[in-house]
Order: sequence, then structure tokens, then C-alpha cells
Amino acid sequence: MGHGRTTLRSTAATAVSAALIAGTVVGLAPAAQADDPSVRFVDITGDGGTLLKGNVVTPAGADGSRRYPLLVLPTSWSFPQVEYLAQAQKLADAGYVVLTYNVRGFWQSGGQIEVAGPPDVADASKVIDWALANTPADPQHVGMAGVSYGAGISLLAAAHDKRIKAVAALSGWADLIESIYSGRTQHVQAAAVLDGTATLTGRESPELRKIFDNLYSSNLSKEQEMIDWGRKRSVATHVDQLNKNGAAVMLANAWGDTVFPVNQYADFYEKLTVPKRLELRPGDHATAELPGLFGLPNDVWTDTGRWFDHYLKGADNGIDREQPVRLKSRSAGEYEGYPDWKSVEATRRKFTLDGSSTIHANVDSGADGGIVFLSSILDQIAQLPPMASIPLLPRRWAAVWQSERYGSAQRVRGTARLHTTLTPTAESGTLVAYLYDVGPLGIGKLVTNAPYTWHGRTPGEPFHVDLDLFSTAYDVPAGHRLALVVDTVDPLYIEHNPSGAQLTFSSPSDDPSYVSVPVREQ
Repeated sequence: MGHGRTTLRSTAATAVSAALIAGTVVGLAPAAQADDPSVRFVDITGDGGTLLKGNVVTPAGADGSRRYPLLVLPTSWSFPQVEYLAQAQKLADAGYVVLTYNVRGFWQSGGQIEVAGPPDVADASKVIDWALANTPADPQHVGMAGVSYGAGISLLAAAHDKRIKAVAALSGWADLIESIYSGRTQHVQAAAVLDGTATLTGRESPELRKIFDNLYSSNLSKEQEMIDWGRKRSVATHVDQLNKNGAAVMLANAWGDTVFPVNQYADFYEKLTVPKRLELRPGDHATAELPGLFGLPNDVWTDTGRWFDHYLKGADNGIDREQPVRLKSRSAGEYEGYPDWKSVEATRRKFTLDGSSTIHANVDSGADGGIVFLSSILDQIAQLPPMASIPLLPRRWAAVWQSERYGSAQRVRGTARLHTTLTPTAESGTLVAYLYDVGPLGIGKLVTNAPYTWHGRTPGEPFHVDLDLFSTAYDVPAGHRLALVVDTVDPLYIEHNPSGAQLTFSSPSDDPSYVSVPVREQ
């Protein structure tokens, strides 16, 4: 099933990504040594008596004569308690008591890694209890924020603790299964990064170790167990309670997030009935927020501060009157505002996938989604996404369809959708669909992709495939085409094609195959 080669490539990606994360931690460490009397390093008793290491930053001159809004920031996966110190000091200067803490299972905090399980949610409430008892924090004005792991915990905490009035969830998840197992396909590089960094900086619980092992081994007998485990840790499961509690929710993410893809955030945003905001930018997992962790100017953290200023302090700063969905294209340009996510995708254009095409499995055609973290960072910095020569892709292993050349720029915004008829020669298999922007020389720049896996199908019997590709914002220049490429192997994912398997794609006259692409009107 191609797992050996995928694992080797994933190991290399994990090493690089771990080095990047470790470098960030080392870079942040000197900030913790600042001789600032407003910063206190504290011990907090979490759920079940677990020791949590944290730090408190209070406004200058706080003498106990008045109360300040409280912001609680759980750390990201594998990051130490000094992660947010630069932002904490800025927020304290703006009049907040800020408490950041190392989540259980990592670094000096006790316990084991629970992956935002019930103990992590209970810890967040214990931290709020401690802050209200030991700092000049106002119990009527409590907010939570975090990056990645801290974002997921903050959202879950707001669904369980009515004291939390506002949340800023940056590069987080709403649906954990849709993040690491979308299209019923294991996102193996992303999982390996999480697993590897947890091993370096924390203590995995036996339950988490089993989840990772079953994921890598494609143990279908444990699939439902994994789904149930993920749902318990997904705020999408608790959206009704979150809406009932009423916390104002700001979500921010990057188009190329290879750990928590944008789709699951956008779907969750539409289900929220509380005051809400969705911001999407170029980048990969947490890279849009990263400069702000060093204290550098950063629009994600600026908007986070504005969000809390309005919903915790009552500041009339206009953030509640702005269009709540704000997007920035990967092709640069200004931010675009929309009243809701549906308006982003209001206009769609299709191109048909005519004819029949048969490909052989188990060989990488050369069309790939890139390398976790690195590819999207390169796209963010230099607008250089993964590329492929579309005319040279071997048709034995890749099915290719192209649109006509566009006479004007096509501003892709939202979620492209593939509809096709597939006839496999085996009961299980995997395909990966890619949408490329193809220039005059045939060089394709990756616009988006997504995997799709099936099990239990009858060999030789056709069935429909409807696949949402990962949401994006990308400007296709005039004179270019869009191309859909489908193959069966990608280093980002575990594939399930038996040796010698073949896939045939067809377009019956009564149910033609197509790609539906959302575009912004000129």
C-alpha cells in the first residue's frame, strides 16, 4: 500500500518541522528572562491536582484597587509557558491581566497529553479560578485565546464555562477528525509532526499513543473508536452549548494550514450564532501569527486585541461593524470583506471532465501537495506553491483535464468541488485531486488539493465521488487555465491502493463529471 515510502518521507518532514518549532521555542526563551516585576511565574493546581506551570502579567501600577479584564492563554502543542510572553506584555500594557499556562503533559507541567480532552477543559476552568483568586482580574470580563492547541482548548473551554465572554482561536481546529482524517484519509505528515514533537517535549497518554499507532497502521477495526475520540475533542460537537453560552468568537487561520485545514473552520463558523469573525490569510499552520509571538507587528494579534477591547472592555473600535469574514488572497492584495461564508462562494463556474481516463495506482505521478509546513511557508513568503509540468505528467499514473484559457483573471475564493464517477478494480483505494493554475508553458502552480479514500466497494462497479477540495483564495491570471489532476500517491497522506490497482474515471451523459470552482466577481 505504499506505506514504507510514505513513512520515510514523513520522517524527513517531521525532522525539519520539529527543528523549525524547536528554533521558535529557543528564540522565545530569552524573553522569559526579562527583569520585569509585573511578570510572575506561578504554579497552579489543575484538574485532579495536576500541577500546571504558568506566568501572570499584570498592568503596570496595578495595586489591587481596581479590577482588570482577564485573558487566559493556553500554550500551543509542544511550546513552553513563555510562548505568549511578548504578546502578554502588550496586552497587559493595554489594561489586561494575562495568564498563560503550559497545558498538561508538556514541559514542566504535570500529567499526560490528553489532546484537549476533558481534563484539559477542566484545567482551563481551574486556571480561571486561580486567576480570579490571586490577581486583580474581573470575573465579569474573562476571555481566552491561543494558537493551535491553545485555540482548540479555548473554544472547548468557552463551550463548558459560562464565565468566558470572548475567544480568539488562532490556527485551531473545530473538527479534529476533519483535520487529520478528512476524506477518510490519514494526513500522515501532519500526524507525524504532532507525534514527534510531543515525544520530544511531553508525555503522551496511553490513549494518545494507541490513537497514533492505529492511525499509522490504518487499523479499520479501530476507525470508529478514533472518530469518537476526535469528536469528544471537537468544539463542533458542542456548538449548541457554545452558542447558548454566548461567547464572542474570532477564528483565524491560514489557507495552507497542513495540520488544521481551513474547511473545518469555515463550516464551523457558519454554525455559530454568537458574535463572530473569520479571518483567513496566506501561510501554513500558525505561520501567520508567528511574528507576533516575537513581539513584531502582526495583523492577527492586532485584530485579537481589538476583538477583546470591544467584547471585554466595551470599546467602540468598529470591529463589530466590519464585514465579519475577511480574506486575503495568496496572490497578495488587500483584505476582502464578506457578510458571511456563503457570500464568499456565491458565484461558481464549472469546467467539465469529459471522456474516460484509466490510471494505475501505487506510483507518484509528480503531482503532490508539497511538504508539511515548508511548502505553504514558501508560498506565503514568495508565492511559490508546489509546481508540476502538466503536459509531462505521465498519463499512466495521472488523469488530467484542463479548462479553456480564461480571457480575464479568475479570483478563486472558497471551496472547489469535484464530482465524478469512479470504477475501481479493488474494494479499497485512495485518490488525491489537485487543482492547478497552468501558465502558457504548461507549468502548473498548485491552487488546492484533497484526498479521498474508500473501503468496501465492489470491484468493477462504478460509484459517485463528491469531494470538497481544501478552501483557498488564489488569483488565476488572464490567459491561464485551470487543470484538475488526479493520482493515487502523495507524501502528505497514507494511501490504500492494493498493488496493481487501477482507477477509471468516466463522465456518463446523464451525470457528467465536473469541477465547480467558486470565483469572486470582478
